[in-house]
Amino acid sequence: MNTKTERVMPLPAAATSTGATTVRWRIFLILLLLSAINYIDRASLSVAMPLISTEFEMTPALEGLMLSAFFWSYALMQIPGGMLLDRFQVRNIVGVATVGWGFFQAIAGGAHSWMMLLATRIGLGVAESPIMPAGAKLNGAWLTPNERGRGATLVDGGAPLGTAMGAIIIAALITWFESWRIAFFIAGVGTMLVGVWAWWYIRNSPAEHPKVNEAELAYITEANAQAKRTHGERAAVLKELLKSRSVLAMFAGYACYNSVFYGLLTWMPSYLHKVHNLDIKAMGGATFLIFMCGFIGELFGGWLADKWKSAGGEPNRVMRTLFGSAAAVTAMCILLVAYIPDAGTVITLLCVALFFLRWCGMYWCLPAILGGKSKAGVLGGSMNFCGNMVGVIVPILIGLIVQFTGSYFLALIFFVVMAMGLVLFSAVIDYRERGFA
Repeated sequence: MNTKTERVMPLPAAATSTGATTVRWRIFLILLLLSAINYIDRASLSVAMPLISTEFEMTPALEGLMLSAFFWSYALMQIPGGMLLDRFQVRNIVGVATVGWGFFQAIAGGAHSWMMLLATRIGLGVAESPIMPAGAKLNGAWLTPNERGRGATLVDGGAPLGTAMGAIIIAALITWFESWRIAFFIAGVGTMLVGVWAWWYIRNSPAEHPKVNEAELAYITEANAQAKRTHGERAAVLKELLKSRSVLAMFAGYACYNSVFYGLLTWMPSYLHKVHNLDIKAMGGATFLIFMCGFIGELFGGWLADKWKSAGGEPNRVMRTLFGSAAAVTAMCILLVAYIPDAGTVITLLCVALFFLRWCGMYWCLPAILGGKSKAGVLGGSMNFCGNMVGVIVPILIGLIVQFTGSYFLALIFFVVMAMGLVLFSAVIDYRERGFA
């Protein structure tokens, strides 16, 4: 491995000329939209569960099974989905996957039993599985080393954005049409239409896109060619990558990141309601505000990282500083939440925590950096598998902690420990470009 200190070199004049199109950013805005819809469709069942549970006479245990069905199939399909992306065209898989999950969302509205609804949730998880690894794959193909941070946070930013908007949109549809079935059908059809549009616009590489002009193509290809010349282009070997300290730390760091995010996503509303006595309206407003702060923070973190690297910042210094400081601030805020009784202060601290935590959405630029274009899909899928398996386990673990202790204190301390784990694992990753094909 190249041990030289890496500096981000200025781009060739041809690459920095004015008049370049910005197709790459339109593609990543589409990926942001897909990621947000991904989370809106996930949230639909939670919003409609009181109505569904009554209609199908479901027990609490059956409700838990229904809510977890998506995550099991979604997590288990991450690695196969990433392998498909590395072998076949990303554009086609994104289109098929989005139309597929929209189909499962729509037919869920026609479910006549809890078993049929369970099957649609499993199908939804399978169909959604390639989207995040696809974002990692396109990050390597479409963006330059100084743009990967913004690209990664646009892809991952759909999580807080979709979480903030999902409950409002689905609840509004249910209220307007007085039917969870119609709401699911409308959401599913809308997703399928967006999937067709995404397939129509996205291409696998800049050279394939008819709207990319010569200036934009030169900007992308020359910047990435320069990185390859610096490090020497070579093939990525999956067996060797999986033994790499950086890859293993990436998996562990992303698991710590998702432990905090999914833990707050699933248990924060109940915590605010039971500990701070927020009613449903206040709890919904607080949840929206907290996750919107996460979305804004994610975009800011990506911009800051790319700005610093463009100014000559060495990648290891940039990424270790940003990841480490963001996770440390998150840990400190959650630790204070555990001791402060005032609801307004707690909500403010959670807003700050989510703002900084979501900087770590830049983990989605790492599969392309560590594995190159050829292995970005499988590395992204493997990373997301680790992150979503903790997404299955952590909500159950937090529930057990709260049940046996009668308090959320140790649950909050668990989040602090996971945030400090994120500091540790982020510090041992080598963020320099590898030059892998």
